[in-house]
Amino acid sequence: MIIWLNGAFGAGKTQTAYELHRRIPRSFVFDPENAGYYIRTNIPQEMAQPDFQEHPVWRGINYEMLTYIASGYDGTLIVPMTVTDPGYWDELVGRLKRSGLDVHHFTLTVSREVLLKRLRSRFEGQGSWAAQQIDRCVKSLADETFACHLNTDNLTIAEAAELIAAHLHIELEPDSRGGLKKTMDRITTQLKHIRWFG
Repeated sequence: MIIWLNGAFGAGKTQTAYELHRRIPRSFVFDPENAGYYIRTNIPQEMAQPDFQEHPVWRGINYEMLTYIASGYDGTLIVPMTVTDPGYWDELVGRLKRSGLDVHHFTLTVSREVLLKRLRSRFEGQGSWAAQQIDRCVKSLADETFACHLNTDNLTIAEAAELIAAHLHIELEPDSRGGLKKTMDRITTQLKHIRWFG
């Protein structure tokens, strides 16, 4: 099974992905952005695109990687990645489904105010690249192409993960961490995934 978490930047995709990972035995978080950074650092500057998703090779690499992992791993793959272009979505996720993979997609929807608050918590202000993408992402992701939509404005990360698991009839392992450990895990995940460029 592949669980794809979509949403605007700051919607909580990565935190929710790692919460699911901690509580689903035999699961793995796959980050498609890594292919983007690889491409960006290994092509001439003249070929660079403002968004690495615009490179067809980015969609190809991630499709190949996900099919490769799925062919040899019997656990759950969790993919936190914002994709707002319906064509790119079909080329990557649609293709995965047409290949026979069991892909379940959830778009985490969040109000603009909450998105800005969450971005500030990870040191990205209103002028940041992520903040500038909010309106574009919210508008594009509202389309039915990107259902199932889950509003997480008033949900904790744990509650969002539990809602997704309930949709998929997955029984999560109990979370025995104390409050301090939960906070430290959240901060660690956040720091590991700070993006210094768009």
